[in-house]
Amino acid sequence: MTPTPPATPGAPALLLVGGAAAGGHGADSTRRTIAAARALGLAVHLTDLPEALAAATAVTALADRVTALDHERPATCARWARSGAAGEVRAVFSSREYAQEGAAAIADALGLPGNDPELVATVRRKDRCRAALAEAGFRQPAVALCQDVHQARAFAAAHPGPWIVKPRDAMGSLGVTLVEAPGALEAAVAALPAAGPFLVEEYVTGPEFSVEGVLTGGRPTVLAVTAKQVTAPPLFVELAHALPAPVDTGVRDGLAREAAAAVTALGLRHGVFHVEAWWTPEGPVLGEVHTRFGGDWLHLMLEHVLDADVSDAVLRDLLGLPVPRLAPRPGRGAAVLFPTPDAGTVTALHGWDRLAGLPGVLHADPQLTPGDTVPPLTDSAARRGVLVTAAEDARAALDLARRLATDVGTTVRAPSGARTAPDRSEPSHLRVRDPQEH
Repeated sequence: MTPTPPATPGAPALLLVGGAAAGGHGADSTRRTIAAARALGLAVHLTDLPEALAAATAVTALADRVTALDHERPATCARWARSGAAGEVRAVFSSREYAQEGAAAIADALGLPGNDPELVATVRRKDRCRAALAEAGFRQPAVALCQDVHQARAFAAAHPGPWIVKPRDAMGSLGVTLVEAPGALEAAVAALPAAGPFLVEEYVTGPEFSVEGVLTGGRPTVLAVTAKQVTAPPLFVELAHALPAPVDTGVRDGLAREAAAAVTALGLRHGVFHVEAWWTPEGPVLGEVHTRFGGDWLHLMLEHVLDADVSDAVLRDLLGLPVPRLAPRPGRGAAVLFPTPDAGTVTALHGWDRLAGLPGVLHADPQLTPGDTVPPLTDSAARRGVLVTAAEDARAALDLARRLATDVGTTVRAPSGARTAPDRSEPSHLRVRDPQEH
């Protein structure tokens, strides 16, 4: 990206809540949002937790003002906003999962456009969101909020397995486990990342997707459907995405309609949405709903496929300005691949330095240096290595990422007593097929 010029002194600000990512797709998304704000004449007031600000100096240096604020405490955020400490703010935005409630509370306290704080709290609690969608008539797996393993066993006794055990409001596949027998529930609950309430729900089979969109004028616009590759059960770590999903039009349109109807039924009116879903013989079944960009470099993939900046559209809507029409451009596809090596200690990297500037490479980073430790692949935070690619369609982009991945590598010394690596076999909806196949 080209350097972002400073804002005009005294310009009203975009309040970017939880924007201090130290690196990766979070930092890149923040940089692009800051550039979009500056292009619209806004200064940028960035807030985050003190430790996040200290770790993300490259990003905080781009902001006009930086404030330490605990975005995980919405009431604290609202009081801070009402005190006048935010200064002159014209719009409030966040693409950080754990900052969504804080950002909504601030926008509400300042009387600025934003989603209703109670609605955002409902969407972030997976059980409450599932209940709201089920009440509105959408297909949803049965789910229970459990306090202990005894309640989990009671749910399992009333609903045929397998079941999924997961945290109530985490992300990145953290703590998500498939349980195939009641006797395994205790181990799955013990593996959760934190104490407190958790979810047990019916396991939905079928290829996994996400739907990316923007809300402007109070209405949703679907920008793309993304196909996903995840590890085989019992864990569900995302290994690759392809956008627009290389599937039949009927599948893509069905997923898009269901996601747009869901965010409308929930009452979302501003910002972006990232809705996860499965495709089953009965049609789409919705998974989690998020009021933020999808992670894993989906924002960069979208920008390429649309040849437009989604952050610009979101900010224009929040400012009450006209929003250009966004739609995928013909002949554009993108993919991301996470070629994570097996667990162990890194001794050498191979070929990564040759990828920058190659045709079709939007981003490449081994995310490792010699001496680093590669953890077991248990959740998204354990992945290492990322390749974001572009081509004439999503299949070609994913094929390019795979071919590039064969030319790079990481030598790892396995730890003693290492367990077998997770199955990373690829689902059929992400296999590169002959273009004539349907």
